[in-house]
Amino acid sequence: MAELALIDDIRAASRLMVRELGFMDATVAASDYPPSAVHTILEIGIRGPMNSGELGDFLRLEKSSVSRLVRKLVDCGELRETPDEADARSKLLSLTAKGRRTLEALHAFGRQQVRGALAALTETEQRTVREGMMLYARALRQSRMEDEGESAA
Repeated sequence: MAELALIDDIRAASRLMVRELGFMDATVAASDYPPSAVHTILEIGIRGPMNSGELGDFLRLEKSSVSRLVRKLVDCGELRETPDEADARSKLLSLTAKGRRTLEALHAFGRQQVRGALAALTETEQRTVREGMMLYARALRQSRMEDEGESAA
């Protein structure tokens, strides 16, 4: 079992990262959108077209939240809905030309933010940060999935 000081240090670092990355603000990444909309544009841009159910599962959002979010992004011209050829009841979400421009701006902002932070570290420290963050993110997902498996049983 991890010691309490270690746990509290990791929690404090996580809170600081959330604040430093701007996730306490109403809008993030130099955009006019809240975090859920920014993540929607990023993930559809990276992963390609998906339906609302897949988006909700991936972002861990409730169906009603996804519905409102998708409607807003469609109305703003960032996303388009097209019939899913594999399932006529479903619509695929993809980026419009405006959405692709927003995606590029989000990537540029995020990369500059990370580049600035990494500039203060040695190459070894940079690799340590990458490895540690990837390990911690995987462990958080695994822990959540195990917890969800226990609650379903």
